[in-house]
Amino acid sequence: MNNKILLIEDDLDLGEQTAFYLRSSGFDITWSRSALEALSTLGRDNFSLLLVDIQMPDMDGFELVKKVLLSNPQQRFIFLTARDNKDSKIKGLKLGGEDYVTKPFDVEELSWRIHNIINRQQIRRSSDLVIGDIRLLQDQMMLTFSNKQQVNLTEREFEVWKYFALNANRVLKREDILLAVWGESDYFLGRSLDVFVSRIRKLLNYSRNVQLETVYKVGFIFRVPVS
Repeated sequence: MNNKILLIEDDLDLGEQTAFYLRSSGFDITWSRSALEALSTLGRDNFSLLLVDIQMPDMDGFELVKKVLLSNPQQRFIFLTARDNKDSKIKGLKLGGEDYVTKPFDVEELSWRIHNIINRQQIRRSSDLVIGDIRLLQDQMMLTFSNKQQVNLTEREFEVWKYFALNANRVLKREDILLAVWGESDYFLGRSLDVFVSRIRKLLNYSRNVQLETVYKVGFIFRVPVS
């Protein structure tokens, strides 16, 4: 398992404590104390996951992640922040964040969150899923459409698409989707699910025969033609 983690945190005490505990948990931790230092480090090495502080003096974490994704769209990341508000969480999840951890956090819990994310990345995906005129390439986390359009997915997007594909043509309750993909269900995760659903609907404009229908106050039906 590739367990190389880049911790990007300007608070010296928190950074030292977090790096120490995660190393003792078996992760290979590199600690960058600023956004610019992180960009330099990323130019020299690859990491399975980034832990990104949002509030840094030289560049906030959101802007840093945007820069990283320009050169590496598949990069996984978790935001670490003292901003415990809805808009900030949704902004982080819209960028494709795997998680959003509010300070002060329990380092042991953070370790398990990281462990689960990396494990999901390492699951071998040996076959494609055909969804009407869409193909989900599981080994590449990519969608291909009949018009030759190709779309790369984040880890979380891939998990949502896969859940919908494996449960096509049946009513899917919102809480069941959240538990299956995120492992828990709450208001903020429900809002993040809405973001993913909105993106799925836009991508379905490339499809001729797959639809995502809303079931009022219940959830969704992923309509796929049955051959």
